[in-house]
Amino acid sequence: MSEEVPAPTSSPSDPAPPLPETAAPEEDWANRYKYLLAEFDNYRKRGERERESVRRIAEGRVLKAILPLYESFVNARVAAEKLLPSTDPMRKGLRLLAAEWNAFLDAQGIDLVVRPGMMFRPEEQEAVGDAPVSPDHPEGTVVEVVQQGYRFAGGLLRPAKVIVARSPRPTEASAAAAAPSESAPSSSD
Repeated sequence: MSEEVPAPTSSPSDPAPPLPETAAPEEDWANRYKYLLAEFDNYRKRGERERESVRRIAEGRVLKAILPLYESFVNARVAAEKLLPSTDPMRKGLRLLAAEWNAFLDAQGIDLVVRPGMMFRPEEQEAVGDAPVSPDHPEGTVVEVVQQGYRFAGGLLRPAKVIVARSPRPTEASAAAAAPSESAPSSSD
């Protein structure tokens, strides 16, 4: 009778099976290290972008809260300049304060959304009224800024409220009056 040969079993002291000859163990660890290093660098950059985004959002909220104060100052200055004589030192003081406000807003990166005469842009402006088209104000241009809008850090802090030049649209009443009237034939007896 023939004896069966038992299958070889591995013992804890046996060496690990050899790796395929395509990659040496040192190369495998080097590649893993490179991938891990690149992944960590991407993580670090993403964290920096998120921190910058949060900082910009917080700045935007503070600046948005300050804008009504600025606008109140501008309205007070306009009213005071109408009432005060041109030689009054208060007017000079108001001009200096206005220059300070404008320098502050410029330093923060706040831009105005619209000026009269610009084309209407619905993504940044809200039309609250319309005015007739004139040689000074062609179709679709801003005639008057009711409330200024502001941009900050590539985003919109507040849309502008504007009055836009529009051609008059015929109403149903004026369209009916302009149409030829058809009279019913009169009957004579």
